[in-house]
Amino acid sequence: MPNRTVFFVSDGTGITAETFGNAILNQFEANLHRVRLPFIDSVDKAHTVIRQINHAATIDNKRPIVFLTLANVEVLRVITENCSGMLMDMFSTFVHPLENELGLKSNHRIGRFSDSSKSEEYQSRIEAINFSLEHDDGQSNRDLEGSDVILIGVSRSGKTPTSLYLAMQYGLKASNYPLIPEDFERQDLPAVLKAQRKKLFGLTIQPERLSEIRNERRPNSKYASLANCRHEVKEAEAMMRRSGIRWLSTTTKSIEEISTTILQELRPERLTY
Repeated sequence: MPNRTVFFVSDGTGITAETFGNAILNQFEANLHRVRLPFIDSVDKAHTVIRQINHAATIDNKRPIVFLTLANVEVLRVITENCSGMLMDMFSTFVHPLENELGLKSNHRIGRFSDSSKSEEYQSRIEAINFSLEHDDGQSNRDLEGSDVILIGVSRSGKTPTSLYLAMQYGLKASNYPLIPEDFERQDLPAVLKAQRKKLFGLTIQPERLSEIRNERRPNSKYASLANCRHEVKEAEAMMRRSGIRWLSTTTKSIEEISTTILQELRPERLTY
């Protein structure tokens, strides 16, 4: 059973607190119970949070760890004055020192997009997601030149989740295009991709892992057979080498690692943070 509780408390979605907090907690081999408490934007909600945190302290017989991203001063005051947990306030730890260093006051906005209806950054990100969905798995060649990144590789090598992550996290218009047996027979890239060669990045995968993934979708099929997976991976990698396309294996890498490598290699001009 978990022996300590961790709370992520925010007056927004809590994604920043949770991402940052987990990045730190992952450095420790601790058995933790994680609780996300988003949209804590009133004093009444703050008191509810206090009761929950202090109750966990009593039950665990250890003080909880509490990661905070709270812009509302009154809400923050209620929690800091009444909380029995160990507080990790990201604003006081990072924002306030940066205000002093930059000589500027932060806007203390709640969440990443405090007014998404008026945010060009947010709208650009939505456009990128829609573009990536439209250009998933080679569904559409329309405006393919509008892509910031085009991922290629055999079916089920990780192209779709990586494309969506690049769109959602960085606002990139990321297309993906499958390499299929007909391409291997011709031993050449699809014609539609040749004009976009500088935007191409290849994903490959170990045949054994590919076979496992495909068998979940089409069990006992030729598509999922290990022999076919070995053939497709071999041909796809050979094609990428001949075409001078940068590529990596997704077998043991997370989407975050894959995406970071792609950004380092291609360096697209437009990035949204």
